[in-house]
Amino acid sequence: MTDLEPVTDLKPGPDGLLRCAWGESTDDYRHYHDTEWGKPVHGEDPLFERICLEAFQSGLSWITILRRREGFRAAFAGFEIAKVAAFTEQDEARLLQDTGIIRNRLKIAAAVANARAAQALDGGLDALVWQFAADPERPAPRTLAEVPAVTPESTALAKELKRHGFKFVGPTTAYALMQACGLVNDHLAGCHAR
Repeated sequence: MTDLEPVTDLKPGPDGLLRCAWGESTDDYRHYHDTEWGKPVHGEDPLFERICLEAFQSGLSWITILRRREGFRAAFAGFEIAKVAAFTEQDEARLLQDTGIIRNRLKIAAAVANARAAQALDGGLDALVWQFAADPERPAPRTLAEVPAVTPESTALAKELKRHGFKFVGPTTAYALMQACGLVNDHLAGCHAR
């Protein structure tokens, strides 16, 4: 790109559709942007998967996680809460050797702890998470600069998850979870997926 080319936060794809610019950076991102990101996710195990993946992403690029997603699903028993909650120290040691995932001892332990925390919730994970959904009438961001990294809702969600024993769920991770699971719609104004 030269200095004379305009910078935009929407980018047309090969199909002619305008997308949030990040959604046009790779084929993997395009598929994720169009089919998942910002779409409502409900259910205990699907939300648990997203919490785990967002925690593993902390400090890394999302594409790293996205490209290892099937490896994560295989390693973590399809993210079935009951199965992961039953993981032992031997399972955690096995996961540290699994090249299909991010082999981080603290994040692996957090995934197991989070399964146990989810299992112990009175009322379920879905109800806990969705009580922090943003106002659906919130104006669409026009630029990436208008998309926050943290909101009062994500701070409150992170605090509530931590209160129930969840790990690796700070306000920034909680906001990424909210975006990924459709609790907030941060597709830019003009994006076809909005």
